[in-house]
Amino acid sequence: MKICCIGAGYVGGPTMAMIALKAPKIEVRVVDMNAARIAAWNSDTLPIYEPGLDAVVRQTRGRNLHFTTEVHEAIRAADIIFVAVNTPTKTYGVGAGRAADLRFIESVARTIAEQANGPKIIVEKSTIPVKTAETIKDILAANSRGFKFEVLSNPEFLAEGTAIADLHMPDRVLIGGERTPGGDAAVKTLVDVYAHWVPRERIITTNLWSSELSKLVANAFLAQRISSINSISALCEATGADVDEVANAIGKDSRIGPKFLKASVGFGGSCFQKDILNLVYLCESFGLSEVAAYWESVVKMNDWQKHRFAGKIVRSLFNSVADKKIAVLGFAFKKDTNDTRESAAIAVCRDLLAEQARVVVYDPKVPADEIRRDVIAGAGETLVGGDSRLTVAHDVYEAAAGAHALALVTEWDEFKTLDFAKIYAAMHKPAFIFDGRNILDLAKLRELGFRAHGIGK
Repeated sequence: MKICCIGAGYVGGPTMAMIALKAPKIEVRVVDMNAARIAAWNSDTLPIYEPGLDAVVRQTRGRNLHFTTEVHEAIRAADIIFVAVNTPTKTYGVGAGRAADLRFIESVARTIAEQANGPKIIVEKSTIPVKTAETIKDILAANSRGFKFEVLSNPEFLAEGTAIADLHMPDRVLIGGERTPGGDAAVKTLVDVYAHWVPRERIITTNLWSSELSKLVANAFLAQRISSINSISALCEATGADVDEVANAIGKDSRIGPKFLKASVGFGGSCFQKDILNLVYLCESFGLSEVAAYWESVVKMNDWQKHRFAGKIVRSLFNSVADKKIAVLGFAFKKDTNDTRESAAIAVCRDLLAEQARVVVYDPKVPADEIRRDVIAGAGETLVGGDSRLTVAHDVYEAAAGAHALALVTEWDEFKTLDFAKIYAAMHKPAFIFDGRNILDLAKLRELGFRAHGIGK
């Protein structure tokens, strides 16, 4: 069997590497038009950071895993074609800011139809709106030369930072297909691929539309829990309750459970906000305005939490941070990844720069130019002069030297073991610290002299 994956990003690269590892008799080609990205996959420095990924790629690359820009050749050779291209939120026209931009999906469908030399199984791996399979099938049917195509939905449920563990031992693998003889046969073919290492009882098969919708709903429910506990964190601060204690108490209820009840400065990443806004747009398209408003409130609460965190910094520093140095610790949207998409740090930095603060950022995995680009380039006209007040440090101690406050935004493990006595000595007094992830011992920090604040405490 030969598999081709179109798209060498966060989904395509790791997923195909795991298939190649677990099914050594299957030839896997990952293709992308971005030559620099493919070159990185073929180098010693992979284009994405993910714990354990490097080892998997080294074991399989050159054996049965190949990264190439030869898209047409890979399509013609493949039995199964995974589509793992980007589906960003539209920034223009109808549905701007909410609907998924499917231009890359459509382009891939047309390319497959043009290059296919026989029947193929097409697998949607990208996160897409319900009924996208109909669009793909329509384009394939209109442009093919009589070949039979089956379209399946196989959404990814990876969490960045634990993607390799998630792929190695997934909670479930979801495969949706048409309830036809051809669709059933295609589903069985893909089931057999995953069955090389995933127990059969964890492989769920559904119809196409249930599978497509399940991805959006899964992310919406996870994000909803985060926004829910973050809303309670504000109430905890107002009443004297401790949000971690509240979360622990309600998490012991088996009907609720403890996961995704960690209050923070807010969620980020490539999926949660994008998928919820996509869900909102779908609901509006079907006339379900109340359902749309319900899910949109999850995103609004998340945005509010980010701005609330920055606002608390300003209020605590005597209602002004103008010309004060604020050290922002962490820029990736979560630990163990270098992904900055929708990171809470972007909003926090912009809010502080808008208040005329001098912001210095440190993150162990995100390059300086990416930090500057995310904060400044995407802010438009709202941060006039902000570029001169944003710097990037090489380590925490450099960032903290001469700072008036520290704002911990990403929960990197190294932040738990810092020499805070040394940091305190190098800061202006009173020295403030704002823990946006609740990973530090605030009592010990206060003993050192810090004015320490957490989320929901």
